[in-house]
Amino acid sequence: MTATIARISADEILDSRGNPTIEVTVELTDGTTARAAVPSGASTGENEAVELRDGDPHRYGGKGVRTAIASVTDAIAPALVGMAPFDQAAIDATMIEIDDTANKSRLGANAILGVSMAVARAAASQAGIPLWQWLGGCGARRLPMPMLNVINGGAHADSGLDVQEFMIVPVGAPSFREAMRFAAETYHALREVLKRHGYTVSLGDEGGFAPRLPNNEAALEHIVEAIEDAGHRPGRDVAIALDPAANWMWRDGAYRVSGSEPLDSGGLIAMYERWASNYPIVSIEDGLAEQDWAGFTALTKRLGGSIQIVGDDIYVTNPKFIRSGIMQKASNAVLIKLNQIGTVTETISAVELCREAGWSYIVSHRSGETEDSFIADFAVAMGGGQIKTGAPSRGERTAKYNRLLAIDRALGRAALFANPFSGRK
Repeated sequence: MTATIARISADEILDSRGNPTIEVTVELTDGTTARAAVPSGASTGENEAVELRDGDPHRYGGKGVRTAIASVTDAIAPALVGMAPFDQAAIDATMIEIDDTANKSRLGANAILGVSMAVARAAASQAGIPLWQWLGGCGARRLPMPMLNVINGGAHADSGLDVQEFMIVPVGAPSFREAMRFAAETYHALREVLKRHGYTVSLGDEGGFAPRLPNNEAALEHIVEAIEDAGHRPGRDVAIALDPAANWMWRDGAYRVSGSEPLDSGGLIAMYERWASNYPIVSIEDGLAEQDWAGFTALTKRLGGSIQIVGDDIYVTNPKFIRSGIMQKASNAVLIKLNQIGTVTETISAVELCREAGWSYIVSHRSGETEDSFIADFAVAMGGGQIKTGAPSRGERTAKYNRLLAIDRALGRAALFANPFSGRK
């Protein structure tokens, strides 16, 4: 007899910033149990699905998630109990129908996603196969290229840097395991570089360093120095990716960048072009503000032939906005975050749109993370060949990398790993 959902419960746990988030437990009639914890972002797009918070100033500064827990126990669980966990699309559609809002504001995307992820885990467990294989099929075997945030700025750290994420990308590594070695060695070399130059090595939200550097180019220079000190070749073995998160820079009708006069879109694009000429940059994410569609299109036209141009806040993992981006040629890649859209099924639909357009896609964590490693399995299942989940530091980040190392070990010789930027520059 096929197992069905017997009960669904939820609890309030803490994320990596010490804020509450929701963890959902799904139990099947055969005793199978699965859990999933939902992350939270600091730099968020205005069109993201709504993360339901209590707003009670006497608990966690209003950030409690008891309301989202009530959505799970009082609204979602009664509707899903008795359903087969194997029909992910039907389960997700049922929750969307109950919510009946455009942005999941009634039940909360955090409540809906927690259930969606936990159901996927329960189904995989009941089927006796790993999550990555359950979601991706027997052909899923590509390990993603990691993009590791090693210097934090913007909304992720009090460093004074405009660019939110300075990442390293071990493009020359022959395997995922070696990629993590390249990255860890460079990360530790960067610590010594910063100390040598008299900077602090405190950490930001995503485990990267948060030094008070004089400008963004100083960060790029120190990363190149660290790559060399670690015994690797800049651009050949380890490259750089940026997430300016330009919403952060847009104020009073212009882009405000330290050490520069206020810039329009063209001026900011010219700055990126200069950086890409001087440093081994392979990817720029959210280079313009989310309302600046014309700027995104201009940036892609100018630099998209040589580097990856990624949209995050402009798309918020929503197929509706991704379709618009494809029509306008606003980028050539999309950042994929499960909690931006709120269900596993809708996230897969976003990935499928990218595939149809021939665009790259990067599975991503959030700045407020948990130890849940769901996105590691999801990245392998989707086969996009890229993941960003923070520095090789802090348990909520290394949990994802360690899960990918376990998947790499399980796949053995069947594992695929390749440089997704090899056709560029």
